[in-house]
Amino acid sequence: MISRLRLKAVVFGAAFLIISVVILSCALAELKENEGSLARTGIPILVYHRFGPVVMDSMTVTTHQFESHVKYLLETKYTIIPLRHLVDYHLGRRKSLPCRSVAITVDDGHKSVYTKLSPLVKKYQIPVTLFLYPSAISNASYAMTWDQLREMKAFGLFDFQGHTYWHPNFKKEKKKLTPADYEKFVEMQLIKSKEKLEKELGTRVDMLSWPFGIYDEDLIRKAAEAGYISAFTIERHHAKCSDPIMALPRYLITGSDKRKVIDRILGGSACL
Repeated sequence: MISRLRLKAVVFGAAFLIISVVILSCALAELKENEGSLARTGIPILVYHRFGPVVMDSMTVTTHQFESHVKYLLETKYTIIPLRHLVDYHLGRRKSLPCRSVAITVDDGHKSVYTKLSPLVKKYQIPVTLFLYPSAISNASYAMTWDQLREMKAFGLFDFQGHTYWHPNFKKEKKKLTPADYEKFVEMQLIKSKEKLEKELGTRVDMLSWPFGIYDEDLIRKAAEAGYISAFTIERHHAKCSDPIMALPRYLITGSDKRKVIDRILGGSACL
């Protein structure tokens, strides 16, 4: 009787072990397949600018519209990740990212980021990267103040990064300045922005959003020399492992982009 019980226990244990191995093997195979799909499809990065009760211009997204985007992402099981996690993955500092990842960024530092966006960021506890140009902060009537940014920093959900010092059009500046003056101008825009943001907000600034999406090899070299480890454009496709780290693409979201557009943008997002 005891022998039969032992035999049953052994058989049961062996069967359980086999099932566990099969389940683990399937999980590993799925993970490997997901990692492979990452290289093919990449991860979408969304970029917004201004928020308000109504659409005043193409760069304004209504508060209701943005909230519907966030709800849609969460309802469809997307994971909104900090942009830095994606950068760290590209640099080999992070081995993986969640399935169906997406990153949210906001350029310029418009005051509606504080009045309209920040309450929703707190409500849904989502990470957002702000690319700021410091000349406007606490100066321009349309921009946030340093105190507002410090208040938002305390949320632990915002990352503050560079957008040059006053958002120049580098193509126009290159045409009207001498080569030597243009080089100095570029250095000032990149370095002064970084130093001002780090001083005022006590944060590490090493990511850059190219103003108007303008960049070239010389600008990339200057940005790297200034201490930026990654930079972002407004080219409309997913950020893939094959994309250059100093020119990662983002989808510009405008007031006309409804949930169907967001759905098309997100289509095919991979697991990292």
